[in-house]
Amino acid sequence: MDAIRALRDGLLANREDWEAACASFAWPALDEFNWALDWFDPFARSNDAVGLLVVEADGSSASLTFDELATRSDQVANWLRAQGVARGDRIVLMLGNQLELWETMLAAMKLGAVVIPATTLLAESDLRDRIDRGNARHVVVRAADAAKFDGVPGSYSRIAVGEGVPSGWLDYAMAYRAPAEFAPVDPTHASDTLLLYFTSGTTARPKLVEHTHASYPVGHLSTLYWIGLQPGDVHLNLSSPGWAKHAWSNFFAPWLAEATVAIFNFERFDAAALLNVIASHGVTTFCAPPTVWRMLIQADLGSVKTQLREVVGAGEPLNPEVIEQVQKAWGLTLRDGYGQTETTLQIGNPPGARVKPGSMGRPLPGYTIALIDPLTGEPADEGEICLPLDHRPLGLMVGYRDDDDRTSEAMRGGYYHTGDVASRDADGYITYVGRTDDVFKASDYRISPFELESVLIEHEAVAEAAVVPSPDPLRLAVPKAYVVLAAGFEPSRETALSILRYTREHLAPYKRIRRIEFAELPKTISGKIRRVELRAREDADSGGGWSEADFPELRG
Repeated sequence: MDAIRALRDGLLANREDWEAACASFAWPALDEFNWALDWFDPFARSNDAVGLLVVEADGSSASLTFDELATRSDQVANWLRAQGVARGDRIVLMLGNQLELWETMLAAMKLGAVVIPATTLLAESDLRDRIDRGNARHVVVRAADAAKFDGVPGSYSRIAVGEGVPSGWLDYAMAYRAPAEFAPVDPTHASDTLLLYFTSGTTARPKLVEHTHASYPVGHLSTLYWIGLQPGDVHLNLSSPGWAKHAWSNFFAPWLAEATVAIFNFERFDAAALLNVIASHGVTTFCAPPTVWRMLIQADLGSVKTQLREVVGAGEPLNPEVIEQVQKAWGLTLRDGYGQTETTLQIGNPPGARVKPGSMGRPLPGYTIALIDPLTGEPADEGEICLPLDHRPLGLMVGYRDDDDRTSEAMRGGYYHTGDVASRDADGYITYVGRTDDVFKASDYRISPFELESVLIEHEAVAEAAVVPSPDPLRLAVPKAYVVLAAGFEPSRETALSILRYTREHLAPYKRIRRIEFAELPKTISGKIRRVELRAREDADSGGGWSEADFPELRG
């Protein structure tokens, strides 16, 4: 713990000096290590500060102090042990943003059990996959979701949280009758498996990402640094349970900083309600995906007085227009960051660093980034984002569990391959280009969908956009935009003309968007745009919407 604290404190001391932070940072060598027992408990015991705050959509709230979290997780660990949960057992954890989620995560960690986080949105087929490929021996779910397991076979113990526990299920509430002091039976090794994440997948069935008691719990020091977290902060992150980002910013990074985890537990997004939570609960640091930021800038941000010091976004690249609007409203620089389920935060704009519009930033402490040309396998100014394995970061996954072929493919040639393409400028700033399978050619020019989408959302009528190649007999393909309109705009010919005219004025001729269609964007269950589905739609029928030929006004 002393080594980790020294690294954490060094990052805090250099929070606005990126070069010094990188130069002084080296991942610790860990042998026996259990984050819940060795890091969380020591600072949480007798600590009456609020460790977890959950605010409901109706304005009610519930909270636990750090000391209460330590004690309750001991009780839950003791009770789970009594129900047969043993070291190495796999637990499907399918809870919402509720206190029991954090209690169970800590308890499972103390036991040395393996957690398989799952969103409450999963269907029966998804649950079968989690139980089968995950080799799950236990499930902890909301009582309201217990019926989803009626058709899911397997010899797993069933634990339900909340009122209305069905017959045959164990009642989680009994855990609070268990002893309040937990004693581990065997030591935990840092290399032991802690988390198995089923990735959302935009092109294939989910992969099973394996993380250890070190890779996420300690690896998120890089995420802490990027966010700019400090002890005593109140950190609000918008993310659904079941996804890696929830563990990033609702668990490990804030508690590494000894900050309060704040949750806004809403079912339907409401910008005004979110802003009220930020203002009324003293939130100092805030993270949200770009989709949320794009909706927020349509609200009156400037009318809300907050205590915010740091605002960040991750999940997909932030568009320059969004960053500009937040700066105007709050006087704060919205900072981008890049990472994956397979890693912690790799690239980012940390506090105090100069932000270049459109750039994700520079490599964070502990990460070395190589851009590799997919054709030559050599370093290049533009190429796939890769992590050299001879400088393997602690925050990198072990691999894809039970899938040697996928692991070998991802780790080929001495690098971990992210599947994302980026460019690097002379100052070392890295700019996202797109997924390796999203970048396309039009008239032999390489087109980055993200670059075109960033221009599109600068138009007042555009709330969200996705660009894909549309087959063309002359150019092979042309850029087509699928657009979600902002409130108050109609999907009319006039709107289409206005958007196309705007992009002609702000894009080079070879990047020009030549077709447009108004439609909802297909997304994964975690909210990422499924451009693969839009490409398939175009390949099948590219005649939807409007094209340049429909507008004589654009000729010439």
